[in-house]
Amino acid sequence: MDLERLREYALSRPGKVTEDFPFDDEVLVIRIFGKIFLLTNVNGVPLTVNLKCSPERALELRERYTEIQPGFHMHKKMWNTVDLSGRLPERLVMELIDHSYDEVVKKLTLKQREELAKGKNGSRKSKVKSKSKG
Repeated sequence: MDLERLREYALSRPGKVTEDFPFDDEVLVIRIFGKIFLLTNVNGVPLTVNLKCSPERALELRERYTEIQPGFHMHKKMWNTVDLSGRLPERLVMELIDHSYDEVVKKLTLKQREELAKGKNGSRKSKVKSKSKG
């Protein structure tokens, strides 16, 4: 999965999904109702993504796939760093993005979850291009 496909898929999740660069001009953050569910370095080689995960599933995934490690610079119990260099099936990566999104949605306020359930979509999508190094 490449950066553009990653962005497209994450931004297509229901609700007020947004993207920004709150830390620097390389770390892309994708949020639902302002809550982070995905982080990636747009210039990272190999491309990796940090995704939220239930603690039990996080351990299971790390044991099963060498491409899934405890979240880099994140709470290791609830975040995984996933290597997207091509060894993991795209379907699994999309499933992990969905799981991360769902983990964050569970923690939203009742009002936000109700708005999401009604299908209101205030997502704001913009093009992000990676910067070439060198």
